[in-house]
Amino acid sequence: MRREADRQGSRLARASALALLIASGAVAAFATIAPPADAEIALMLARATRREPVPLAPQAAPRTADERYFREERFQRGDTVAALLARLGVAESDAGSLARASELRLLRPGAAVRAQTTADGELLALEFLGSRDTLVRLRRDGATFRVTQERAPIESRVAMKSGMIRSSLFAATDEAAIPDAVAIQLAEIFGGDIDFHRDLRNRDRFSVVYEMQYLYGRPLRAGRVLAAEFVNQRRIHRAIGFGGGYYDPSGRNLRKAFLRSPLEFSRVSSGFGARRHPFLQTWRAHRGVDYAAPAGTRVRAVADGVVEFAGRNGGYGNVVVLRHAGRTTTLYAHLRAMAQGVRPGARVGQGDTIGFVGQTGWATGPHLHYEFRIAGEARNPLALTLPAALPVPAHELAAFRRQAEPLAARLDLLAEAPVIASLE
Repeated sequence: MRREADRQGSRLARASALALLIASGAVAAFATIAPPADAEIALMLARATRREPVPLAPQAAPRTADERYFREERFQRGDTVAALLARLGVAESDAGSLARASELRLLRPGAAVRAQTTADGELLALEFLGSRDTLVRLRRDGATFRVTQERAPIESRVAMKSGMIRSSLFAATDEAAIPDAVAIQLAEIFGGDIDFHRDLRNRDRFSVVYEMQYLYGRPLRAGRVLAAEFVNQRRIHRAIGFGGGYYDPSGRNLRKAFLRSPLEFSRVSSGFGARRHPFLQTWRAHRGVDYAAPAGTRVRAVADGVVEFAGRNGGYGNVVVLRHAGRTTTLYAHLRAMAQGVRPGARVGQGDTIGFVGQTGWATGPHLHYEFRIAGEARNPLALTLPAALPVPAHELAAFRRQAEPLAARLDLLAEAPVIASLE
C-alpha cells in the first residue's frame, strides 16, 4: 500500500512540474524523469485549457451603385409589356416610359426578353429577337433609350437523334425530345413511301440528322432535316437532303408526283368502294376516301396544279377541285372554308394549304372526302402506285455523293448504336 501511494505521489509531482513548464513557456530536458503517458498528457491539457466563444457578426457586403443584374423572361400569350417589365425587375419609372415604346410592339408570344438593370431597378439595356431574326436592342442614353436593330448572332449546330415507334410518330419524337417541326418534316420526307395513317408498326425505328439553331448558347428553334432513316416493317428508307429536295443514297427522288394523303396526320374513316351512306342510310358506291380529322385541320394539295373549281356543290358542301398533269384531277369536299387565294385559275404547289376540314354538305361529322380521278374516272388513291419526281441530274451526282457520304456515316452511327438519344 505504501509503495502504491508513493507511485501516485510521484505521478502527481511530475504532472505538476509539467503543467508549470507549459504555463511558463520554459523548455528543459530532464534525463532522469520518464515522460508521462500520452493519455495522461491529453487529460492534463484538457483540464488546463479553457474555451471561450468569440462572437463573429456576419457583415453584409455593401451594395454598390455600379452593380449589374441580368434577367430573362418570355413574353407570354396575353401578356402586357408592363407585366413583362415588372417580372424583369425594371423600376416603375422606366417601365412607364418603355410601355409606350413602338419597338416593343414587335414582341411576339414566346419571345425571350433579356434585361440589364442596376440594384435599384434602373434599366440599362433590354433586347429581344424580333421578326426576320432581327435583334432589337434598347440601351440607356441619359434619360432616354437609344434603339438599334441588327442581325441576330444565330449559331447553327448539327443534332443527331433516334427513336422507336410504340404508338405514333409524334409520341415517339416527343419521347426522344425531337422538336415537332422535325417530326413534321419526317412525315413529309417519307410520306410518299410510308402511309403514316396505316403503315406504322410497333418497334419501327427512325434516325434523324437535323440543324438546331442557337442564340447565345440557348436553343432557339429546329432547322432543316439534313438526313434521315426510317425502318418501317423491316424495310429501310433513307433520305439525304440535297438542294431543295430529298433523295435516297442512289439519287432517286423521294418526292412523289402526288402525296399519299392530303392530310398530315389523321385516320381513314371510310375507304374506297361500296358502303352504307352515313347520311342517306342507303348503299352507294363510295368514289373516294374519307379522313376523320378535327375541324380546322389544314388540307394540302397532293400535287402541283391549277384550281378548277372552288365553291359550294350540293351534298359535297364546300369543294375544291384541282387539275394536274396527265388528265388527273383531285377533289376535296366538306371543307369548312377555302384557304386565302384559292379560286378558279389560281396555281397551287404540292403541299400548299387549299382549305380546312369541316362538316359542310351531307356530313355527320367533321372529315375530309378526297377523290382521285384519271380522265374523269375515280380511282382508289390508297392503291395507286405513285410516280416519283425527277432524280438528281447526272451533272450534279458527284456533288450529291460528296454531300451524302458524311451524312450517311452519321446515320450508320445511329443505326449501330440505337441507344444513343442525342449527339451534338
